[in-house]
Amino acid sequence: MKRLAVYCGSAPGKDPAHVAAATGLGKVMAGRGIDLVYGGGKLGLMGTIADAVLGAGGRVYGVIPSALVSHEVAHLGLTELHEVADMHQRKAKMTQLADGFLCLAGGIGTFDELFEAWTWNALGYHAKPFCLLNTNGYWDKFLGFCDHVRDEGFMSGKRRDQLLSADTIDEALAKLEVAASAAQNGPVW
Repeated sequence: MKRLAVYCGSAPGKDPAHVAAATGLGKVMAGRGIDLVYGGGKLGLMGTIADAVLGAGGRVYGVIPSALVSHEVAHLGLTELHEVADMHQRKAKMTQLADGFLCLAGGIGTFDELFEAWTWNALGYHAKPFCLLNTNGYWDKFLGFCDHVRDEGFMSGKRRDQLLSADTIDEALAKLEVAASAAQNGPVW
């Protein structure tokens, strides 16, 4: 995996563990030569991970809609900053640039990005893996809801199993690597 798209909040959240996770992930990515693809902002967890990757000598590719340049305060110190027309183009460009997706804590924007990556995978637009970094159980209730959706017959077991989760950075990156190798065999229906 050469480039990883990381979805995360434009706020730092209340639990300092989320900032620590973003910082740690950025350092590990740079240390392993994995480029960051992200939303292009300098606030919150977005800015934290970008700064961590850059501070450790890594490369960062930001993608931000023109309307959000001032709202999310575009990070101007990146390797590349792609300014696009809208959120759809942002997600498409991030998907194009990345080999996989990792979600840290975040809100509706993070959820939107995760669901679009998952949906596009389900429709066969890409076969790239995605994982939740479950810092301090942040994603526990969401994962339980996904199990409920599967149990109610609105999602196959294979589709549910595609949504990886990990409690540590090393575990998340290892799961993404394994899933990326397996994805070469085609989409999961």
